[in-house]
Amino acid sequence: MSNYANTRDRVETYFDRTATKVWERLTSDAPVSRIRQTVREGRDKMRAMMLSRLPDDLTGVRVLDAGCGAGPTTVELAARGAIVTAVDISPQLVDIARLRLPPEYADRVTFASGDMTADHGTHDFVIAMDSLIYYDTTDITAALGRLGERSGTVVFTVAPRTPFLMTFWGMGKLFPQSDRSPIMVPHAHKTLSNVTDGRVSKVGRVTRGFYISECLEYRA
Repeated sequence: MSNYANTRDRVETYFDRTATKVWERLTSDAPVSRIRQTVREGRDKMRAMMLSRLPDDLTGVRVLDAGCGAGPTTVELAARGAIVTAVDISPQLVDIARLRLPPEYADRVTFASGDMTADHGTHDFVIAMDSLIYYDTTDITAALGRLGERSGTVVFTVAPRTPFLMTFWGMGKLFPQSDRSPIMVPHAHKTLSNVTDGRVSKVGRVTRGFYISECLEYRA
């Protein structure tokens, strides 16, 4: 089994069995701990940054929400008129996203569970928020290629190579735990740009408490 498939399977196990309730609560308005509140706020800020790369009016525009989770990005895309394909590796999170979708947007959204890089049709844009952060350079490059073939533009996030994240990444590799999230793989924008022949550009970074994420854009 390839590195990509192994990582994908670990991500599925984590989100579909171990942490479904955690992410259901984190992506709601329910009270959470101070640390998780910073993660929630950071993710909200990152979502806004990523969506700012798309036109304000998305009427008739086809968007793949790759790694839709519990669906907050899907709802915002549909509210702006997009025709959305919302895909996640976790069937349970897809069920939550489907239940949370306002009924008035139901005719604009198609839900699916499985590999986000599989053939889900052609789209004008792909949004991949925190769904590629567990993959190494080879796998993330291949995933961008597969997503880009059917869309042209992929707005995605990575864990940046900051001293803080590199320290915790090293600790995670030394002391793996089966009951926590798969280990994020920090990436440098320059490296991803080089291996994709300059197709990856930097958009911006969000740092809020324990949430540190960088928004990048891939153009096929």
